[in-house]
Amino acid sequence: MSTRRRFIKYACLLSGGFALSSRAETTTTLSMPDESHPHTRTWMSFVANDYIWSAQQAPEVKRNLALIARTIAKYEPVSMLVSPDDYDEAVVLLGGLTAHPFPITLIEFATDDLWLRDTGPAFVRGSDGQKYAVDFNFNGWGNKQAHPQDALVARFIARQSGAIREKTDLVLEGGCFEVDGHGTAILTKSCVLNDNRNPHLSQRQVEAELMALLGLRKIIWLDGVKGKDITDAHTDFYARFTRPGEVVVSRDNYQASPDYDVTRDNIARLRNSTDADGNRLKVIIIDTPDEINEDYDPEGFAAGYIGYYVCNNAIIMQSFGDAVADKKARDILAKVFPDRKIEQLRTDAIASGGGSIHCTTQQETSV
Repeated sequence: MSTRRRFIKYACLLSGGFALSSRAETTTTLSMPDESHPHTRTWMSFVANDYIWSAQQAPEVKRNLALIARTIAKYEPVSMLVSPDDYDEAVVLLGGLTAHPFPITLIEFATDDLWLRDTGPAFVRGSDGQKYAVDFNFNGWGNKQAHPQDALVARFIARQSGAIREKTDLVLEGGCFEVDGHGTAILTKSCVLNDNRNPHLSQRQVEAELMALLGLRKIIWLDGVKGKDITDAHTDFYARFTRPGEVVVSRDNYQASPDYDVTRDNIARLRNSTDADGNRLKVIIIDTPDEINEDYDPEGFAAGYIGYYVCNNAIIMQSFGDAVADKKARDILAKVFPDRKIEQLRTDAIASGGGSIHCTTQQETSV
């Protein structure tokens, strides 16, 4: 989930009629590694505010967040934003801050919601050897949710990490783009080319800015669908690069779901797509589960296995209580990532809020 806003000031006009960002004024180029590139740490937020989450959901959401953080801390450090009011509860649920192979650091900073994938910055590498943090101006997924504190998260994390904050006029969320680290990205039009984010920008302008900010040479666009969920169809729910030239794609087999047609269209488009180097994509399908936990909000439940998180030496993925589908998805990812440990977690309360493990995390890449 997520959003942003602000375009690096344009410096010159191209013959095509749109302007290029001020990144053209510097000799430093930026590039975003894929998620499997080594991390310095993972960023998360420990929060379940009552103006967003129900009284039934909130306690379990916090337990889910603690479980994810403890699991990631087996493989790399975790830095977790937490309000002063939640600090003691977080320490208890985390089982202490140093009782893990890698430390969990709690940093006092109040947030509205937990979706650090969307509110946090995208960490990229500069050709000057520096680490940059792109602030994509979170606006509550097109002003669908209150976000006065979440709008400040990217700037705060950039400062805490010591990265150089890179500003832009684009309004995006981290969950809306997927990169292979070699110049190719997948995005959904329903999210990025939406008037609730970027009303005055054309597809060509958006592409030019993203290419400069993330080091892209090609963008593959999926249609997505507007208004089905708060994100307007984030890419990280549908398709993920496993390596250059290979993607895993979600397929929904419930015919009454709007994702039934969307996921099939995604599969067809990606099978007919090539990456920035001209390689036709290999598409690996992972079916969504047939059974889910309906204790919370079955209508808004995000049931899919594509929202896994790649941390150092491990894959942190969800299970849903569907024994057959859970095992099949785990086996597929174990084959795709043979050198990584597969950690499969039940995080149903977070799924009931429309997100995944991936949505709760943001990697800080090593330079």
